[in-house]
Amino acid sequence: MSDAVPNPELQRPIPELPPVLRAPEPVIVVGMLAWAVATVVIWLTGWGGDRAIGVALVGLAVGVLGTTIVAVQRRGVRRGDRGAQEGLD
Repeated sequence: MSDAVPNPELQRPIPELPPVLRAPEPVIVVGMLAWAVATVVIWLTGWGGDRAIGVALVGLAVGVLGTTIVAVQRRGVRRGDRGAQEGLD
């Protein structure tokens, strides 16, 4: 193993991901829709019993919590709060 420092001229900067690939909204929306569909299917068919409907409702609640956290962080970024997460503009 060599301790040689690689030539800085040969290293290219890592490009930034496009905004479409780092946006959390599509992931949150798809997850919430999946839990909503699961909740409706379980509610209509009774499949899985009370425990399954509870799990599906908790999945929806986690989606709402995630949406709230992203919205609060994004508002903080727009206001310029120091403690706000970076990259959510």
